[in-house]
Amino acid sequence: MRLAFKEWAVVVDALEQGHQSVILRKGGIAEGPGGFRPEHARFLLFPTWFHQQRDQVIPSAQLRFDELAGQRPPAESVRITSWAEVVSWRKLASLAEAEALRGAHVWRDEVVAGRFNWGPEPAIYALKLQIFRLPQPWSGPLLAAYGGCKSWVDLDVDVPTDGSLPVVP
Repeated sequence: MRLAFKEWAVVVDALEQGHQSVILRKGGIAEGPGGFRPEHARFLLFPTWFHQQRDQVIPSAQLRFDELAGQRPPAESVRITSWAEVVSWRKLASLAEAEALRGAHVWRDEVVAGRFNWGPEPAIYALKLQIFRLPQPWSGPLLAAYGGCKSWVDLDVDVPTDGSLPVVP
């Protein structure tokens, strides 16, 4: 698998621990006026530390944020330990729908509302995921092509997924 989805490291950790089952996404600036599109059914989870803010996650995730800060890989590398399969997805057109997912993700309510209301169209995508842990973590250089405010990146190598096990059966 080469396709990777960039997400805050604390969110990737919550997915890998089974504490989160949904990703909410509006889209990165580099994705243009069309914003994010849930166009891929399977992808690696690419943990990023860029834009990640401790105060934007719930208190239990803030504690984990602090723990993860000490385990951060060197700035010039990336470490991938899991991948996801999209079970279902929906574009949520009301903030109430997004708020109903509280407990399925680690974002604070104000972050959900801010993302929902950002841009010309109030909406947000919700992706229900099945997470799989790689049999062997993959580490590689953090190439310039992986940077920027975008959700999807194509890695320069194939990451083996055979033998992966689901985090939550």
